[in-house]
Amino acid sequence: MKLLDKATSNFNKQLPFVLYAKPNEQILHGFFQENDALHVFENQSGFVFSSFYNQTNVVFPESESEIFQEEINVEIEDASALIENELDENAQYSFKSIVRKAVAEIEKGSFEKVVLSRKIEISQTVDFIKSYQKLLISYPTAFRYVWFHPKVGMWMGATPEQLAKINNKTFETVALAGTQVFSENILWQEKEQVEQQLVTDYIKNRIGNFVDNLAVSDTYTHRAGNLVHLKSDISGELKPSFSEIEVIQAIHPTSAVCGMPLQAARNFILEHENYNRNYYSGFLGEFQIQEQTNLFVNLRCCEIFNDNIKNQNKVNIYVGCGITKDSNANKEFIETENKAKTILRVLVFK
Repeated sequence: MKLLDKATSNFNKQLPFVLYAKPNEQILHGFFQENDALHVFENQSGFVFSSFYNQTNVVFPESESEIFQEEINVEIEDASALIENELDENAQYSFKSIVRKAVAEIEKGSFEKVVLSRKIEISQTVDFIKSYQKLLISYPTAFRYVWFHPKVGMWMGATPEQLAKINNKTFETVALAGTQVFSENILWQEKEQVEQQLVTDYIKNRIGNFVDNLAVSDTYTHRAGNLVHLKSDISGELKPSFSEIEVIQAIHPTSAVCGMPLQAARNFILEHENYNRNYYSGFLGEFQIQEQTNLFVNLRCCEIFNDNIKNQNKVNIYVGCGITKDSNANKEFIETENKAKTILRVLVFK
């Protein structure tokens, strides 16, 4: 595919690019900058890459990028091979400890829910093109991307969660929570149903002042690769007095990636996670491209380091889970291990 070749060329020249495919579509899109300028996102049309908290929000401006698209046509020998990650007992102990602290704070009334995450580091050199090809065909229902800027780094992911879709003032988003490994007989426990309802209520409260005709669908099971989640669709009409960026700022970060109340949950995350999420659980996608905004939460993702000069060749996989009063530390750790497999399944090492 020409866009894969162009992405390789841009990477070799250390020039910014992004390749992405929207859920349930077989069209690959590409943005390519002709220089390495770092454009900070404010309200410009283009491809946005935004952090979880307090990092530089980047945009590849529509006006300063070459934009292409072509039909996805890739073949790989095996899309299901799984690289086994060695279990890190120290990481397991640390994460379970934080989960127990969070449950204790919830029981004290500090917050209702918090989303905790961890970073899994694998010291291998990743072939990002072959990995992205596997990701493209392995997760057709997800937003699949690989993003690079020499002043920020390389990220790749297949996220199942829409942050916002805005078209002619029609606003759409989703409430997504609860996770299980896919099977033919899915049964949702009360803990998972409560978690999903918390996310739904949070989003309704956050956007209530920004939209008219607010509508929420029934909750249903949504499959994302080898996992399933509880999902509700939320929509409305953006009021004329508000801009797109205002409603986006109102819902990011959602309680599906941070918690509620927002400030208390975020403070707990910043104090206890012991690492910087950077762009994990931020958002990315098209902002006001052909009068449409189509943004996704940056989940099921990894950060790829291919730097022979600094002898830094590794991949960081980011995974998390929602913690409520009924959370079990061991089950939550297992959930993060299952989520990590979304990326582990597609990584091709050199």
